[in-house]
Amino acid sequence: MDINTHESIDRSLCGEPTAVEEGRSEVRLECTRNMAADGSGLVHGGFIFGLADYAAMLSVNHPNVVLGAAETRFLKPSKVGDVLVARAQDETPQERKHLVRVEVSCGEDTVFAGTFTCFVTPKHVLADD
Repeated sequence: MDINTHESIDRSLCGEPTAVEEGRSEVRLECTRNMAADGSGLVHGGFIFGLADYAAMLSVNHPNVVLGAAETRFLKPSKVGDVLVARAQDETPQERKHLVRVEVSCGEDTVFAGTFTCFVTPKHVLADD
């Protein structure tokens, strides 16, 4: 399936799509040194959230999709060298509002889970009226 959204995103920071299908996506991210929050190699949660958000956007896969809200939980820490996989499923595919469940795993462990409320707007949010 073609990717119709977030075409300019930096995939080195938000992940590489490995599957994009109607209502679902999978995105893979390798945690690199520039994502570390401290000397121990703890990955800053913003990168994990970005991965999950990108997967949610791809599951909707519309040029005008935007994030309205998110309820998330960080379940385990991630470190430099980890390979994370985000799996997103659009639970309520409607024309305008989508509730997308996302889980991020590292191997067999779930490290992050959330529900993302996404909206498809009639035009791009930055388009002039």
